[in-house]
Amino acid sequence: MSLRKASILKLASSAFEMDLQVLRGELERGADGQLGVNRHNLADWLRDLEGKEIVLIAASLEDDREIPVRTCRTCGRDYSEHECPHCRSARIRLRGR
Repeated sequence: MSLRKASILKLASSAFEMDLQVLRGELERGADGQLGVNRHNLADWLRDLEGKEIVLIAASLEDDREIPVRTCRTCGRDYSEHECPHCRSARIRLRGR
């Protein structure tokens, strides 16, 4: 599994743990012309959020581009996740979150 795919799935898992709406599957256009994921009509799925400000993230799990390695501005270590794992573990250990 590529690092990009693993990072996308980790992001989705975090969203799911926050009790947010998460769908995973192939994006398809139905016979009625509506877009859906795993037989969930996207318009129906988003209906409860209508009129609210939202963030919608769509990512292809087939995207195999490499994730760039970044240097943490706090500790100076290199990392390729969405945040420095060393600083994250220290923050959790020290703050309990």
